[in-house]
Amino acid sequence: MTSIPSVDLEDFLSDDPKRKQKFIDEIGKAYQEIGFVALKGHFLDEKLVDRLYSEIKNFFSLPVETKQSYEIPGIGGQRGYVSFGKESAKGKKEGDLKEFWHFGQYVEDDPERAKEYPDNVEVKEIPAFNEVGKETYQMLEKTAKYVLRALALHLDLEETYFDKHIHNGNSILRPIHYPPITEEPKAAERAAAHGDINLITLLMGAQGRGLQVQNHDGEWIDAIAEPDELMINVGDMLSRHTNNKLKSTIHRVINPPRELWGTSRYSIPFFMHPVSEMKLDVLDSCIDENNPKQYEDITAGEFLDQRLIELGLKK
Repeated sequence: MTSIPSVDLEDFLSDDPKRKQKFIDEIGKAYQEIGFVALKGHFLDEKLVDRLYSEIKNFFSLPVETKQSYEIPGIGGQRGYVSFGKESAKGKKEGDLKEFWHFGQYVEDDPERAKEYPDNVEVKEIPAFNEVGKETYQMLEKTAKYVLRALALHLDLEETYFDKHIHNGNSILRPIHYPPITEEPKAAERAAAHGDINLITLLMGAQGRGLQVQNHDGEWIDAIAEPDELMINVGDMLSRHTNNKLKSTIHRVINPPRELWGTSRYSIPFFMHPVSEMKLDVLDSCIDENNPKQYEDITAGEFLDQRLIELGLKK
């Protein structure tokens, strides 16, 4: 595969069984072949997207010492600000050329679950940043729920199989700023080659070159979305749960050509995580003679902890 397939969520949400099945077949095929799709018909409207980018630029334009006052020690970067160069890809010692912010789950109906997560961090200087972050989080979570429903049907599971696992899940919205590059980066990239930890990732801001995906022949291909599309990929948790039937694809954000070093890049991934006790044990339906069970049993919480330690975000 040499390009990223495009699908339309409105097909799945329609009352026409043929359109719904078409979406299930298209997204299932894409995730088995390359692990990425570009999705139209999601729940983010243009005004919300414009507001979000405006507030994100306002935040990252704040003085460094103001941003660093929102860097919370002891929580592995799960909420608030993470400063430039702090995160590195698994197995890579150079820090990525980025700074970012984390919005987390807004639990409203389960006090015990709320205690499990760190509180969201409120930016006092920019109240609208907090408001637009919450609204975006909830619209992307809603979009992800329907994508997972389609994948459940593709896997011959009950349509709402994932619903109970993702309600109040440990999902993260991460606005990222890749600042202008001011000196030769040596071995560092804006985001080194990696696979995502979670079930699925919904990415805003994949317009223009930068994001690349590795296909099964080992070739790097550009993943460029239209302005009204989200790029959505399979994460390691879902790949593990399906015994690699749905593929978690290695991807990266390459540094721009030297003439564009003076420009910032922004992207906004939403990492859809389940609740920590979800069992990621390989589904029986994904095991056969040709594809024996490849992974030990583990919960989502245990798997996340392992990976945060490997990324240098948790000790």
